[in-house]
Amino acid sequence: MANAPSVSSVLMIVDDEASQRKLIGGFFSNAGFTIVEADSAEAMLEALAENAPDMILLDVRLPGMSGIEALPKIRERLPSIPVVLITAFADVRQAVAAVKSGADDYLSKPIDLEELKVAVYDALAIHEPDGKESRRELPDLPDDFIFESRSMRQLVETVAVVAPSDAPILIQGPSGAGKELIAQLLHQWSPRAPNPLVTTNCAGLSETLIESELFGHKKGAFTGATEDRVGLFRTASGGSLFLDEIGEMPLQMQPKLLRVLETNEVSPVGSDRTVDVDTRLIAATNRNLMEEVKAGSFREDLYYRLNVVELVLPSLSDRREDILPLAKHFARQFAKRQVRLSPQASQAILAHSWSGNVRELRNAMQRACLLCQGDVILPEHLPANVLATNDRPQPDSGRLSQVERATILATLQECEGNRTHAAKKLGISRRALIYKLREIEQVDLGSP
Repeated sequence: MANAPSVSSVLMIVDDEASQRKLIGGFFSNAGFTIVEADSAEAMLEALAENAPDMILLDVRLPGMSGIEALPKIRERLPSIPVVLITAFADVRQAVAAVKSGADDYLSKPIDLEELKVAVYDALAIHEPDGKESRRELPDLPDDFIFESRSMRQLVETVAVVAPSDAPILIQGPSGAGKELIAQLLHQWSPRAPNPLVTTNCAGLSETLIESELFGHKKGAFTGATEDRVGLFRTASGGSLFLDEIGEMPLQMQPKLLRVLETNEVSPVGSDRTVDVDTRLIAATNRNLMEEVKAGSFREDLYYRLNVVELVLPSLSDRREDILPLAKHFARQFAKRQVRLSPQASQAILAHSWSGNVRELRNAMQRACLLCQGDVILPEHLPANVLATNDRPQPDSGRLSQVERATILATLQECEGNRTHAAKKLGISRRALIYKLREIEQVDLGSP
């Protein structure tokens, strides 16, 4: 019989970072758990002497006694309580050894909240009801935030969970995929929304002036410093600061950024005093920062401090269900009138790889709208490289390609199910269309 967490399921979260406790606690509180927090192993053991929770999430790196050292003391008092260790990459060997000596499981940072949920539910033998995948209610989305793919839905649901927290966030994904839109969503859905979201690109900051840009400077601190400057952190205080292309930040600046994240204080260049700031940092990169860590060009401690929860934005080619909805959105935006894509233009758009991601699609649709004088966007209105992709010979597998399948279904929907009109738009006979629809149906049903 399926059961669900209730107020009787008490989860203790042991972590020295308040933002991490708030993030994980908020996630499980929404799922029906009662949350108890501790900021050290010592505080945890003291709390256990009074009331025992149903389960413990225990960070490995803690001030004073570590999570690994605390584990045997937990087992002395509560031999059967489930304990899941939260560990950084460098601690994985220790965590594996700890599992062998008493921990129930371990998860590596950055935390995948859904993976953590599975670990908690498994440990407590909680089973969610069978049926369709549950969908988390989302706050209002901006009108220009368009998606239909499952991968984007999952990402946006995670954004909704982490947005209320003050934890730093790292958004990873290819150039042009829309990382800044995700940053805007994080800010918009947070309590900081009434205050500013300040945006800058680390690649565009001068290496000699980046410290001044971020933290400010005093008048006369260096040649050209003719007046005081507050810096981006103080400008964004009360709100959020979005640092795009964080992987481009010079190595010598990274310890200073880490210190700001740990102390919530900045030291303006030329000043011997620190200034308190209340700024939520959101960073983004198109690089693999773990590879940069291994190469010695990015600090490991800063990577884990930024990447509390993993937000990975997929490329447009990995969420092809979003291509046509986005194309139609951009067409409406740039044409400023009612226009539609011809079936052939839709097919060309679906066939293209879009290595430049959403930015490339946006530019292509802007061009198409400039060239289109009527109300139908034709293939000749699209960039030559998009048409070249469509002209490449495709291997004949004896089945409909994904592009052809999507084009047929989109055209049929546009014609409100009228097969005669859809066949005419596709340039095929009605009989041919019916044959192709039967083939689609057989594939969807798993028939050979």
